[in-house]
Amino acid sequence: MSLTAAKFEIWGLTGSITTESAEHFEFANERLWFWIGEIDRACNRFKDDSEIQRLNTSNGKECKVSATFEIALDAAIRSSEMTGGLCDPTVLSALLHLGYNRDFDELVDHQHTNDQMPVPSPGISAIKFDKDSHKVSLNNCIIDFGASAKALTADLVANDVMKFGGVAVEIGGDVALRGIDPRNPWTIGISDSLTINGTEPSVAMSSGGIATSSLRARSWKVNAETANHIIDPRTGSYARGPYATASVSAPDCVTANAFATAALLWGEDAGYHIAQSGFSARLVRNNGAVEFIGGWPEDSE
Repeated sequence: MSLTAAKFEIWGLTGSITTESAEHFEFANERLWFWIGEIDRACNRFKDDSEIQRLNTSNGKECKVSATFEIALDAAIRSSEMTGGLCDPTVLSALLHLGYNRDFDELVDHQHTNDQMPVPSPGISAIKFDKDSHKVSLNNCIIDFGASAKALTADLVANDVMKFGGVAVEIGGDVALRGIDPRNPWTIGISDSLTINGTEPSVAMSSGGIATSSLRARSWKVNAETANHIIDPRTGSYARGPYATASVSAPDCVTANAFATAALLWGEDAGYHIAQSGFSARLVRNNGAVEFIGGWPEDSE
């Protein structure tokens, strides 16, 4: 197998796209930037002219949305439903209270002060989504697709390309894999940072999704404490559980990402929830101890 690959940067993250043959790499790269553009226009809350920002500033009024926004909203709702509400698109108010109102590169350079008590998020019941009229309205909430959009982008690209052969799409630790011979699977490095240097443990997989969420990857100072981007919708505050990093494998990247996010909020029950759903995981505790759930292989020496 002769792989063709390229690296890229988007949304303050690194990514890569790899095809099992050079013949369909150009098409894969075209689909990558098509879907990045579509998701960015629909779901980037840092852009004033994005659909999500228009909805968030609509004061509860109905907004007609694009097909891409509907796909992204559906993925966010599914992520919430499959995790009992823990991977929740309505946590944006909590993120803003913690100072996450700018690109992350700018955020880490600031000491943020927050004197507001955290408030639980309303959950997806606060989102009215009429698929017939293609309209969405928000009931006393604002939303963010940061917990699902990059995983969705990886899935969308991989789904488009798989009919031509094997493809691996990785964006900021979320990996979508499709269409390769299971006798010669992809090898994916697993890291709790936003970079891979080749020394990390790896896992082999031919098709599906692998996602990693980590409290160590995106953190900043709030009231002299270290906050992180994983918000517990039950409390409105950031994750403080026993696990620092969760990597999950599932049939698609959106599902893997939802469970990786929720694993950092389930506490000691994380392994149970993942195994009961039929998925595999690598969980790293705050003290560095590693646990393997389901069929996830132990780290090689």
